[in-house]
Amino acid sequence: MDQVITCLVVDDEPFARDLMENYIGRVPYLQPVAFCESAFDAINELQRQPVDLLFSDIQMPNINGIEMIRSLSNPPFVIFTTASREHAIAGFELDAVDYLVKPISFERFLKAVNKARNHIGQRQQPVVPVEAAKPKISNTNHLFVKDNNKLTKILFDDIYYVEGMKDYIKIVCGDKTVITYMRMKVMEDVLPADQFMRIHKSYIIRLQAVKSLMGNTVEVVNGQTVIISKSSRQELKRLLGIANYGEDDE
Repeated sequence: MDQVITCLVVDDEPFARDLMENYIGRVPYLQPVAFCESAFDAINELQRQPVDLLFSDIQMPNINGIEMIRSLSNPPFVIFTTASREHAIAGFELDAVDYLVKPISFERFLKAVNKARNHIGQRQQPVVPVEAAKPKISNTNHLFVKDNNKLTKILFDDIYYVEGMKDYIKIVCGDKTVITYMRMKVMEDVLPADQFMRIHKSYIIRLQAVKSLMGNTVEVVNGQTVIISKSSRQELKRLLGIANYGEDDE
């Protein structure tokens, strides 16, 4: 029997909620718990009964879908539904499973749901002991991490930064990005301390990949920016050999 996936829909348009209710009813393993017309209603519902999957419109009155997800301390997997593509980047920065543009076909809806199902299935697997989750290291210049059903080789020199995402980490490299089940602390212990620094609870950066610093952000050589905590800023400047590392940026 299929694993039941509980889900919640939030959309201020009645027709959109009705369509999602119809689509969800056609998928045997989806179990809807609520259809909300505002972000505030959805937040209250999620506090009462957490769900596995959230279908959220973005453009809603008072508080939009992006703001709603950012307000949640432990958000479920999210599939955004919207009439506009302009918010797609912000949506994916929140690790959304997918982004559906209205009008939504059932075929496209089912594709997004199947993607979410895979993510949820991985999360529900038994927790791997810390020792078992450690990457395989064959020598001092690279490591192997589990990438789906294979072990992928990653050179330390190719890594730009590592981002923590709940039970997973995202390793961003020059030619690829790998997401693997691992704790940030395990990765921090494995990476060479003279080449990498944990600059935030969610980020580890390779020192040679730093392009610039400004305030509470670090720009890496691929043009992306990551957050640095205030307590880590001076130490990063010291490791980079910046002459005035004793001064404050602010």
